[in-house]
Amino acid sequence: MAVDTASETESTPSFESVDARRLVLGGVGTLGFLLAWQAAALAIGKAYLLPTPLSVAGAFVTELTAAETLSLGFGVTVPATRMVAKLVQSLFHYLPGLVVGSTLGISLGIAMGWNETLDDALTPVTRVLRPIPPLAWIAFAIVWIGINHRGAAFIVGIGAFWINFYNAYSGVEGVPQHLKEVASSLGVESDVSMIRKVIVPAASPSLMTGIRTSIGQCWMIVVAAELFGAPGVGFQIINAAQNLQMDVSVAYMLVISVVFLASDGLFRNVERRILEWRA
Repeated sequence: MAVDTASETESTPSFESVDARRLVLGGVGTLGFLLAWQAAALAIGKAYLLPTPLSVAGAFVTELTAAETLSLGFGVTVPATRMVAKLVQSLFHYLPGLVVGSTLGISLGIAMGWNETLDDALTPVTRVLRPIPPLAWIAFAIVWIGINHRGAAFIVGIGAFWINFYNAYSGVEGVPQHLKEVASSLGVESDVSMIRKVIVPAASPSLMTGIRTSIGQCWMIVVAAELFGAPGVGFQIINAAQNLQMDVSVAYMLVISVVFLASDGLFRNVERRILEWRA
């Protein structure tokens, strides 16, 4: 028994060693990237074309510590730093657009995936509207809503809507027929009960994928949505670039990356808990 235990221990991969190896390789790769970036910036010799990593780090610290007043609406202002203020301004239209767009997309996707009549009626409309990129609606956002957080949230919401719609639709369509038959035999008869107790849980992996994808994609849409003047991180990136402050522009690009990694990691933990039943 002792021999068997030892052999099993030897054959079992060490997760600590694997993690350490990945950490070292990741550090080497990151260092190599920074050195290549530094060399390219020095070779070009023009900071307005390509800033060095050190100048970007300096701009990051400056923006993170520079004092600025943040308006929360209704005449309420709070002290903040410039970078925090810009990030919060982007969140003012990112979060409403993500939540409303995702909710509507999931709801319609489930409804069309479940109801064949509704699917037949609305499929031509969805096929016509789906190829239109969210940014094409900027003109309507300006005319209908204005250059403000609501206009930017409208653009973000369109992007979130389509991502979640098709994931929900395909998830419902992919629910095995035998699950519905078993549920019916156990007394689940109404459509609402079937959707709540069978369809949504069975389609939850696809639903989670749609939400997670939209969390990242909507940050890309935020930057583009702020092209028309809505305040936030995206507008700061564009404004700094127009003033040839490329180090500031890259610093705010890194802010988006950091926020995305944090939100994606948080949602992955939530997703893992919700989908524990698959293990």
